[in-house]
This record gives sequence, structure tokens and C-alpha cells, in this order.
Amino acid sequence: MTPVILLAADQKSAEVTDWAARVGWVVGLLLFVALVYWLMREGWKWRGTLQGDLPELPTAPPAPGAARLTMTGRYHGSTTAGQWLDRIVAHGLGTRSRVELTLTDAGLDVVRPGASDFFIPVGALREAVLGKGIAGKVLTEGGLLVVTWEHGGRLIDSGFRSDHAAEHGAWVDAINSMINKSETEGAR
Repeated sequence: MTPVILLAADQKSAEVTDWAARVGWVVGLLLFVALVYWLMREGWKWRGTLQGDLPELPTAPPAPGAARLTMTGRYHGSTTAGQWLDRIVAHGLGTRSRVELTLTDAGLDVVRPGASDFFIPVGALREAVLGKGIAGKVLTEGGLLVVTWEHGGRLIDSGFRSDHAAEHGAWVDAINSMINKSETEGAR
């Protein structure tokens, strides 16, 4: 055999001689990870307490009318309008989930399997734009449908991403035309 192969065959890892120290480090690391997780959870609960003045979310009316548009995709969360990092967690608005959106003449119905559903009445809608990020989720330009709405005297941005991102433009146009029509009718 060549000397290189013999050297490689003779190399071994050193045996662990201090098992107590190794177990201590592993237990210490696990305790540290548990502490960080617990602090994050407490921070999330504290944020919900601070946002406790937000009233309960509206639910869909019994007969909202015919669907103008429907979409399936992801709900990425809600933030204070214009502050894309200030996540709102009260009433489950901070919970990411799958989503089924339905736009009717009455407003926007947000159905979230495994999370709280809510309804945005047409009178509460303020604007729809194509965005690129919201509270921990950054996408390409125009990859996110951001709907601004008012609830409890507070403006809220909610971010949605369709399974088919090409649909976002139609949603922006439809929501903004509903808002303009509602404002025009309200001015009469």
C-alpha cells in the first residue's frame, strides 16, 4: 500500500472521555433554546395585549351577494397601515394561513381554514395595491396583494398572495373601483 492510504486508514476520531461535560453542554443548549422560544411566545402575547383595544372582527353577512372575484392562496398577516413591520396579532390577524378570498358587492370575505375568518365591509375598504412585503414576508415587486381597510378607528394593511400571482392586478382594479363607486355614491 502507498503511504497516503496507510495514513488515511490510521486516522480515527478521538474518543469522548468526558461524557458529563458533553451532556451538560447539550442540556444547556436545549435549555437556552427553550428560553428563547418562551420569550418569543411571551412577546407575541404581550403584543396581543397591547392591541386589545381592537374590536372583534366583523363576520360575513348571511347573504353577501354574488361573487365578483374569488381567489385561493396565502394570508401573510396584517400590519398597521404604512408600517409594514408593525404586525397586528390581536384576534388572530397575525396568524399566517391558507386563505380563500371572495369579493362581493358587500365587501371582502376572508376565509382562513385553521384560523379566524373575517369580513371587510365595502365601506371599510380604503385601498388595494401591489406590494412586495409585509411583516416578515418579502416577495418580488407586485408579488403581494395588500388591502388597506379601517377597523376600530385604525387603518390596517392585510397581505395576501394568490396561488396564481397574475390574478393580483384584477383584484387591485376591482377593489379600487368598488371603493371609488362607494365614495361617489356616498357623496350624493
